[in-house]
Amino acid sequence: MIPFNKPFIVGEELKYIEEAVKSGKISGDGIFTKKCNQFFEEKFGFQKVLLTTSCTDALEMAAILCDIKEGDEVIVPSYTFVSSANAFALRGAKIVFADSNADNPNINPKEIEKLITEKTKVIVPVHYAGIACDMEKILCIAKKYNLFVVEDAAQAIDSYYTFSDGTKKALGSIGDFGAFSFHETKNIIAGEGGMLVINNEKYNERAEIIREKGTNRSAFFRGEVNKYGWVDLGSSFLPSEIISAFLFGQIEHLDEIQFKRISIWKNYFEGLQILEVQGKIQLPTIPDFATNNGHMFYIICKSFEERSNLITFMKSKNIHPVFHYLSLNKSEFFLKDNQEIDIPNSDKFTDCLLRLPFYFELSSAEQNLVISEILHFYK
Repeated sequence: MIPFNKPFIVGEELKYIEEAVKSGKISGDGIFTKKCNQFFEEKFGFQKVLLTTSCTDALEMAAILCDIKEGDEVIVPSYTFVSSANAFALRGAKIVFADSNADNPNINPKEIEKLITEKTKVIVPVHYAGIACDMEKILCIAKKYNLFVVEDAAQAIDSYYTFSDGTKKALGSIGDFGAFSFHETKNIIAGEGGMLVINNEKYNERAEIIREKGTNRSAFFRGEVNKYGWVDLGSSFLPSEIISAFLFGQIEHLDEIQFKRISIWKNYFEGLQILEVQGKIQLPTIPDFATNNGHMFYIICKSFEERSNLITFMKSKNIHPVFHYLSLNKSEFFLKDNQEIDIPNSDKFTDCLLRLPFYFELSSAEQNLVISEILHFYK
């Protein structure tokens, strides 16, 4: 069987977990958490990094840092994972859904400005498949209306955006905050796990407090205060050293992982390009301002029925591609208090997008079989 995803060990993950246990501190913010923080800050130029238990938690921290209150409005793409919206809904925000681009699932900047009101407070661009949203346009809108930008970069580690002046910046470092995931389906993994990137140092201290359950315990451990207590809102967003130790074993091999994943992506693209030329499917598009981090490979089928038939066919061959998000504007939770709204591009990706098996240990023979069976289906 060729699954959609398979977790992997690439280096010294298990050794580092053993070291963490033997150190006598596995509750978090130990040696491996600090090593991970330092790596990400130095590698990608992030102003400050805080590891979290998930990308969801990183987004929830960002919502608190944006001081979201009941009735504030937050613009989120409809085609995204529920956490992109949930993090802000939990603070009382009204979620306003924007459509995707016609040729890729990222949020369409032209749709954003139409949705802004005097209550709008945050824009949440989601870098789908690790491919950058048009951040220059989004930043211009945010500046014009004095809005926060929270990048949902769950899939976008080691991916970049190039501005019109030639400046190149890592995704997650462009908005006010960036949120990353190290879930087992991501490029580098820790089972669960995430990271909040803070791009304005004025939020550093409060972010630490929020992450430590609303206490100033981090400052206490650094010797900056002689006692710690409850000083703000917060929750238990700090991951254990077990998670950080596994993650550090992965990031030591980031370049190797990325080389393999990008090779897999290119092989899929080259092997299936004939179907796009024939007008049978649509392949991913990468704008000139974006880089490709090899997070995911998907195809766009012509219809829901065609995609369903292709999934059934592939499963009969013991190959397991999967669809992805369901448009949040059509979710049961949203429709409890809102009327259904028309978001056509998001609905198209909901019905027609199919993700192909993609993981570090996917062999050339396995990948060639996936490609061969898709070609056979379309004959």
